[in-house]
Amino acid sequence: MALRHAVLAALLDAEYSGYELAKSFGIGVANFWHASPQQLYAELAKLEKEGLVEGRQVVQEGRPNKRLFQVTDAGRDELEAFAAAASKPLVIRDDLLVKVQTADRIGTAAVIEQLEERASAADAKIELLGKVARRMRGDLDEDEFLLRGERIGGYLTCLRGLAFEQGHRDWCRRSAAILRERQKNRAEG
Repeated sequence: MALRHAVLAALLDAEYSGYELAKSFGIGVANFWHASPQQLYAELAKLEKEGLVEGRQVVQEGRPNKRLFQVTDAGRDELEAFAAAASKPLVIRDDLLVKVQTADRIGTAAVIEQLEERASAADAKIELLGKVARRMRGDLDEDEFLLRGERIGGYLTCLRGLAFEQGHRDWCRRSAAILRERQKNRAEG
């Protein structure tokens, strides 16, 4: 997947300025794609040049003007082709896993600390994603929303983000506890 597809998908929901798109990425799309605001602005410019999005200037009183972007028919066609193409299998690339891999050969105190930091960061994301999911559902319970909700794509990706963060948090906590126990046993032995 390229950043272009994540941007086009985010713009399907609404017309966004670059700033609003960056906020949208930070809350929802960050579950599955990270991009800095600078990358998003550059991608919007490319997409507009290619005719996949169109921008319009909005004059604001007392504030700088802003540009709002929306997906064009060509952009929707691009997303249709992307959705129809086979997806590549998921690959994990995480430097923390490399550090844990070395636990039998080097000291583990720093790795344990990093595992605990990651678990805390995952807790914060879980809380944020839970709020996002509740806001998306509104007054409906999850089963009702999944059956009758107007748009569930974002909700389903939010659920995937929650499951990922919960699994990652649990693995980090368990790995830190195991390494801590092994460290204690070595010190006593």
